Amino acid sequence: MRALVVVGLLAVVALVFVVVAIVKDSQRGAGANGGCPEGWPLADVALRERKDVKLNVLNATDRPGLAREVADEFRNRQFQVKKVADEKKQIDRVAVLRYGPKGVGSAHLLRAYFLDNAHQDFDAERDDDTVDVVLGSGFQQLATTTEVNQSLGDLGAPRAPDGTCPMPVDR
Repeated sequence: MRALVVVGLLAVVALVFVVVAIVKDSQRGAGANGGCPEGWPLADVALRERKDVKLNVLNATDRPGLAREVADEFRNRQFQVKKVADEKKQIDRVAVLRYGPKGVGSAHLLRAYFLDNAHQDFDAERDDDTVDVVLGSGFQQLATTTEVNQSLGDLGAPRAPDGTCPMPVDR
């Protein structure tokens, strides 16, 4: 009989702890724009499918035709290539991804195509959802499908950049 009383008492205590934890949860409004400071842009952190990603491919190397070649590879992988051009200033990196709050999810996917070796250049003032892919002298090739999938797993879910709030996700 004493054992039943002790087990019943433990169950009641556990229930009280659960109720208190739920009531005092400090993350209740997280992600629902409840704690977003006024004036901060909303970042679209939904991971995009390839067919929904818009990009510009820019060549910042001394290799002629590189932007067109990589743009064709992206088109073959069902990306929407909007512009292909040369960049005035050469860069020594593998690539630079330039994007704004509406392009966070797209840029996250593109990071995987460069095995997370592309420098991210986030501009909170940019108002389109296109990502500029600036190819640098360190670029060799885009990742294979298997490498992209592994890289996406390593990267985890897209996160809102500093100074932004995640856009609420409709469920």
